[in-house]
Amino acid sequence: MKFGVVVFPGSNCDHDAYYALKHNLGYDVNFLWHKDASIPTDIDCIVLPGGFSYGDYLRSGAIARFSPIMREIIEFAKKGRLVIGICNGFQILTEAKLLPGALMKNYSLKFVCRDVFLKTVSSNTPFTSLIERGRVLRIPIAHFEGNYFADEDTIKELKNNEQIVFQYCDKNGNVTEEANPNGSIENIAGIVNKQRNVLGMMPHPERYCDPVLGGTDGQVIFQSIENYLLTITKEVLCLG
Repeated sequence: MKFGVVVFPGSNCDHDAYYALKHNLGYDVNFLWHKDASIPTDIDCIVLPGGFSYGDYLRSGAIARFSPIMREIIEFAKKGRLVIGICNGFQILTEAKLLPGALMKNYSLKFVCRDVFLKTVSSNTPFTSLIERGRVLRIPIAHFEGNYFADEDTIKELKNNEQIVFQYCDKNGNVTEEANPNGSIENIAGIVNKQRNVLGMMPHPERYCDPVLGGTDGQVIFQSIENYLLTITKEVLCLG
């Protein structure tokens, strides 16, 4: 399988994602430039990395949403192809309306950089196909605008459709106010769209793919993508 990692002006986690995918996990990876007007046909999953795209002027992700590559990514996603936005990438996905809601400033009004625990709320996504429901992952965060917000109807819809994928929790999986690092409604750390092919998450799984960094829990998210793609390929071959 092959990943495409988008590079925006101000991205600072693009090389982290590339290294994790290529060197830690052994996948084929291409960088995709923000001015590209097409996506190579062999890309299976696109990663919108963390950072400060366009300096986060106006709002985080607000300018990146209008990059030429985003027009292609929107069409890519509409075709059911896989897209994962991490941190700033999550913000870009909400600005592009590929995911509902918005990311606001942390309730503390401070940049937060530390490990957090995530409870896996849904295994029914390509990004969690190998993660059992309720499993707790330890993943780093590093953001100032990670406070997920949506109106009451949207939150209800997210719950009803099982679109909430990860919630901030304590090490035992308890979803509590104390475990919430930024004030997100319902402790939301990651969501998918209705079609379940677009994931946005504030924590950085690419930063915990190498044992030398202190953890490898992030690997299973990317391995789940591979597992999902292999599964549907086998199904297609069987039907053929």
